[in-house]
Amino acid sequence: MKPAAGDSLKKRYFYKLSTNLVGLAIALVTQAIIPRGLGPKAYGDFHFLTSFFTNVQNFLDMGTSSCFFTKLSQRPNDTKLVSFYLYLTGIISLIIMLFAAGAHWSELNNRLWPAQEMTYVYLAAIFVILTWVSGLVVQMADAYGVTVATEKTRIGQKMLGLAVLLILYVLHQLRLAQFFFYNYLILLFLISAFVWIILKKGFYPKSDHALTKKQIRTYSREFYHYSHPLFMAALIGNIAFILDRWWLQIFAGSEQQGFYGFACLIGTAYMLFTNAMQPLLMREFAITYVKRDYEQMTSIFRRYIPSFYSLAAFFSCFVAVQAEKVIFLMGGDKFIDAKAAVTIMAFFPIHQSYGQLSGSLLFATDQTILMRNISITTALIGVPITYFLVAPVDKMGLNAGAAGLALKMVLMQFIIVNIQLYFNAKMLNLKFWRYVGHQLVIVGCLLIIALAASLSIDFFFKTQARMIISFILAGILYTFLSVGMAYLFPRAFGLNRDDINSIVTKIQQKMFYR
Repeated sequence: MKPAAGDSLKKRYFYKLSTNLVGLAIALVTQAIIPRGLGPKAYGDFHFLTSFFTNVQNFLDMGTSSCFFTKLSQRPNDTKLVSFYLYLTGIISLIIMLFAAGAHWSELNNRLWPAQEMTYVYLAAIFVILTWVSGLVVQMADAYGVTVATEKTRIGQKMLGLAVLLILYVLHQLRLAQFFFYNYLILLFLISAFVWIILKKGFYPKSDHALTKKQIRTYSREFYHYSHPLFMAALIGNIAFILDRWWLQIFAGSEQQGFYGFACLIGTAYMLFTNAMQPLLMREFAITYVKRDYEQMTSIFRRYIPSFYSLAAFFSCFVAVQAEKVIFLMGGDKFIDAKAAVTIMAFFPIHQSYGQLSGSLLFATDQTILMRNISITTALIGVPITYFLVAPVDKMGLNAGAAGLALKMVLMQFIIVNIQLYFNAKMLNLKFWRYVGHQLVIVGCLLIIALAASLSIDFFFKTQARMIISFILAGILYTFLSVGMAYLFPRAFGLNRDDINSIVTKIQQKMFYR
C-alpha cells in the first residue's frame, strides 16, 4: 500500500494550533482542579519523581529521538528505521524500570528519592515511559505529514481526559495514585489511536518488522554518528537537572517542589503556539538541509522565529504581572506562597519557545557536537548557581526555595538560547545583535503595556470578589493595546506591513462580505 500524501505545512500548523487551543481551554479547567485536588505536597511529590525519571530517560535517549525524527522526516518510507527505533525504545524502557528496581533492592531509594514511597516511584517511572512513547508516535505523525488526522484524535483525547478528571474530582478520588492511573489512561488512548492512524495511512506495514544484522549495524552507526556527541551532554546535563530538583527537595521539601511544579505548569499552558510549530519547523529545516537550500532555511528562520517569540512574550508578560490572580484562579489559596516562583517562571517559556524553534535548526542540520558543547558548558555553570540560590543560609546559600530555582532556570535559558542564536545567525548570515535587541525590546514594551492595563483596571476593581472580572478586563485591555502596538510597529513583533494588511483585509472580509 502506497503511503498517503502528507498535509501542507499551513494546514498541519492550523490543526496543531487548533488542538492546542482546545487543549488550552481544557488546561484552564484541569489545572484549576489538579492542584486543588492533590494539594501542594502530593503535587510536589508528583513533579519531583516524574522530573527525576524524565531526566533519566533523557540521558538514555541521548538525542536518539531527535535523530529518529530528523531521519524519518528525510526518509518517510524507511520502515526498517521505525522498527530499529521501536526495539531501541523497548530496551531503554526496560533499563528505566530496572534502575528503579535496582535502587529499591539496594536501598538507595531513600537517598535518591527522600521521603517518597516506592509505589509512587514505580508509578512515576511508568508514567515517564508512556509519556516518552506518546511523544515518539506524535513525532512519527509529524514526520509523515499526517498531522491533521492525528490532531483531531488529540482533541478527543483531551476531552476524554477532562471527563475522567472531573469524575475523579467530584467523587473525591483525586489522590496521587489515581492521578497516575488517570494519566496512564489518556496516554495509552493517544498511543493506540496514533498507531492505528499511521497503519491505516500505510506508512508502516503490519508485517516484515525483522531486522538483519547488517541493518542493525547500519542504523546503529547512523544513530551513533548523530548522537554520540550528545553522550557527555546528556550525562552532565541530566545530572545537573536531577541535582536541581534533589537540592530543592532536600533543602526546601515537597511543598516548595509543589510551588515550583505549579509555576512550571502555568508557564507550559501558554506554550501552545510554539509547541504546535516546533516539530513542523524541525521537519522543514531537515528537508531543506538535505537539499542544501540555505536561502529557504534563512527565509523560514526570519519568518517564524521572531514572530513566535513575540507571541510567547505576549502571554508571559501578562502572566508575570497578574501572577497573584493567576494563582488564585488556578490553584487557590494553598498556592499563594508560590507567587514569587510564578512571577519569575512566567518568563521561562519566552526563551524556551525561542530555544525550541532555534534549536530545531541545529538538530535538523546535524550539529550535535555544537549542541553538546553548549549543553555541557551551561550545565556546569548552572550547578553552583542552583546550590547558592536554594541552599540554606548556614550552608552558604540564599534559601530562596522554588523562587531561587525558577530564577536560575530563566537566567540559564536566556544564556543557552542566545548562544544557539549566535551560531544560527552565523550559519544563515543573519545579524545576531538585531535578534538580541528584538528580544529585549519586545519584552520591555509588553511589560509596560501589561502593567498599564493591570493598574488601570485594578483602580476600579480592587476587591477579591471582583478578581475574575478585573483579570478578564485587564486581559482584554492588554490585548487591544498590544494589537495596536503591533499595527503601528509590526517589526517589533517580527511582522511586516504586508502581514498586517493581509490580516486586516481578512478581518474586513469576514465582517462585511459574508
